[in-house]
Amino acid sequence: MEGCEIAGSPTYRLSATPEGIVDSLVDHFNSRDIETMLSFYEDDAVVINSKGEPKRGRNEIAAELLHSFGFGLPIRINVRNIYAAGNLAALILDWKIIGTKKNGEIVNISGTSNDYAKKGVDGYWRCWFGNPFGVRVRNLL
Repeated sequence: MEGCEIAGSPTYRLSATPEGIVDSLVDHFNSRDIETMLSFYEDDAVVINSKGEPKRGRNEIAAELLHSFGFGLPIRINVRNIYAAGNLAALILDWKIIGTKKNGEIVNISGTSNDYAKKGVDGYWRCWFGNPFGVRVRNLL
């Protein structure tokens, strides 16, 4: 993936192309570092939580991310489609957070999201609108 470095680390890069957005998203999320992940979002980003509520701004988005980070498990993403036009891209993604937490609890969360990314004036793509609709939660005991 081509892109600019975040926080001085070559691991957390923003993508210079629409095709690299998902790799960047996975790397940022799997860092489980809130500041690293927030750098993936536009300043005016909106994230729709699993209850269908819009969350705007760094503080509200951070609260949603911290909940997901609490599982201590990586996200896996399968790309259905990426549609790009100019400085906007629509992403249809299937994602999963599956594994066993440190306390032994089994986590099996998956969903399909319809996300939008925007190319910034710096030439790099960031999430502008995230909507993880179709979230399915199963705890397999």
